[in-house]
Amino acid sequence: MIPSHQLPLVGLLLFSLIPRQQCEICEISRENYAALNPLINTMINSKYSKGIQAANVLLSLRLGGILNQNQEQKLMRQIVRTVENKESSLTSGQLALSILALGACKRPDEMFKNYSDLVKQLENKFQEEIKNMEEHDDNPLTNYYQLSLDVLALCLFSGNYSISIVATKFNPENKNYYFHGQFSVDTGAMAVLALTCVKRDKTNSQNIMYKQDLEIIGGHIESLIRKILSQKKEDGLIGNIYSTGEAMQALFVSSHYYKKSQWDCQKTRNKVLEEIPKGVFRMPTAAAQILPALLGKTYLDVNKDSSCVYKSGAFNLSTQEPTSGPPAVSHPQIQVNYSVVINTTYNIVVSVANGSVFLDVMEKAQKENATLFSFTAEESSWGPYITTVQGIKANSNERTYWALLSNGKPLSQGAGSYVVHAGENLEVRWSKY
Repeated sequence: MIPSHQLPLVGLLLFSLIPRQQCEICEISRENYAALNPLINTMINSKYSKGIQAANVLLSLRLGGILNQNQEQKLMRQIVRTVENKESSLTSGQLALSILALGACKRPDEMFKNYSDLVKQLENKFQEEIKNMEEHDDNPLTNYYQLSLDVLALCLFSGNYSISIVATKFNPENKNYYFHGQFSVDTGAMAVLALTCVKRDKTNSQNIMYKQDLEIIGGHIESLIRKILSQKKEDGLIGNIYSTGEAMQALFVSSHYYKKSQWDCQKTRNKVLEEIPKGVFRMPTAAAQILPALLGKTYLDVNKDSSCVYKSGAFNLSTQEPTSGPPAVSHPQIQVNYSVVINTTYNIVVSVANGSVFLDVMEKAQKENATLFSFTAEESSWGPYITTVQGIKANSNERTYWALLSNGKPLSQGAGSYVVHAGENLEVRWSKY
């Protein structure tokens, strides 16, 4: 293992002189901050902004300087309590995200200082990911998005990691960047952020052994940026609405790898702002991943030694208690077709209240026939994640999972957030990626 080092002062000064024009062009003006209130209030009030799920929220809001100290303290305590109680069961990416959130900036009271212990735990979890890849056909225990978070946190918090392993494993042609043959924009974007951190961290090192690996890493970044830009849509989105925020961050930190004419940053920003009032960011993680880019920030702005900024007065922050269930209002019933597809297709027609989500349909089907439609789910930062159906469990080593489809097309939203429609054909399909 080769220890990482902090960026030397000269390198930091040089970096500070690099033009940030593209970030400034995309940053929403203070006069338009009101457009961000739905995102912020979703993050603060959602029932999913709890425990480890709060890490995404805290990281985003701290980068934007949006919370007051009391709100920040509440979220930090939730994360610290969860990390301390569940440190062994946390995935590497969950731990990495917690470190980034807790160390995004420095509170006046230095509420949390225990970074070194968490970083040590992350070093071990990252090594377990690499070991699993070596033993299971290059498949990590989790996925490449989480591996990228691992490297980013280790880089920013002076953890130990091997530059050679990063250069080898993060090859843009690795199968783990792809999902059903389609390049995953958010995975690629997180890898760009991690690799950029490593490249900046090591560029001024006197260790000549780094030179070849850094050249390889630079090539990886360039290739990943090309792949990200290839997923740019006519309306400005990159991949889909949920991957666009992190894609913007990746493009912010790598502007020298593409021409300005290749990406209209303002068009992307404006399209995202159009989508906010439509409620597409109803999950706090979705809101958290888009907010930093709208404020001209990236995860590389995390700095545990930089004082936190508090400007919550610029935003309209609601502190209402989140509701744990739907309001007690009578909704008309709708019928939807629901199927479980393994080797055989099992069908059922169920009635649910108008406005129900995919998970409601699954629960109703399970009540009507527990043998054919039984399932289990676990909470994730994106809400409920389906882990088993009919007792068959998703397995990362075998690259299997339960896909959610509507009218034959994969959904970009999860079971807890996709709102179903009358007559829709919904499907849970045993799939391989």
